[in-house]
Amino acid sequence: MKTNIRNVQTKILSDSWSILKKLTYEFQRRDGTWETQVREAYDRGDGATILLYHPIRQTILLTRQFRMPTYLNGNENGLMVETCAGKLDSEDPKDCVIREALEETGYRIKDATKIFEAYMSPGSVTEKIYFYISPYSDDMKVTEGGGLSTEQENIDVLEVPFKDAMKMINSGEIIDGKTIMLIQHVAINPPWEVK
Repeated sequence: MKTNIRNVQTKILSDSWSILKKLTYEFQRRDGTWETQVREAYDRGDGATILLYHPIRQTILLTRQFRMPTYLNGNENGLMVETCAGKLDSEDPKDCVIREALEETGYRIKDATKIFEAYMSPGSVTEKIYFYISPYSDDMKVTEGGGLSTEQENIDVLEVPFKDAMKMINSGEIIDGKTIMLIQHVAINPPWEVK
């Protein structure tokens, strides 16, 4: 189905962290009439995320870090439990998650399997996220992780039994969308032998 848009005008509202644009355009409705619409779009680039799982212990690796936007919107301490993730810039998504896994968790994984990709907030954010999973084992741990100080990261690494992670979603301890999606994917498609 084709969408008809014309006369797109863009105004940059901010470019200090990422780019916030105000877009004014004409949109053709299903009945054929044209209407002027005004929207804002936040462009922070695309990202990638990965869920690391231990196939024998049935545990997963998660991170915990402070997220200011959640603090501003009711998250009392601003801490979020999440999967490893990062911005792509010009990097390949698979290379990004392998690098982020090392930086954030300290595990040097060998490969990553792409599961799907998704727009997380398509009404206002241009970002598309690429979702991956990968097994990890104790011999892959090469550093303590915790993120990069040059990126002002202060990340705790959590090894969580998968069954507990499902409970953490139900209790509201995990409220990050990408993390919930990956955990639910693993619940539907377990990468270990189901007992």
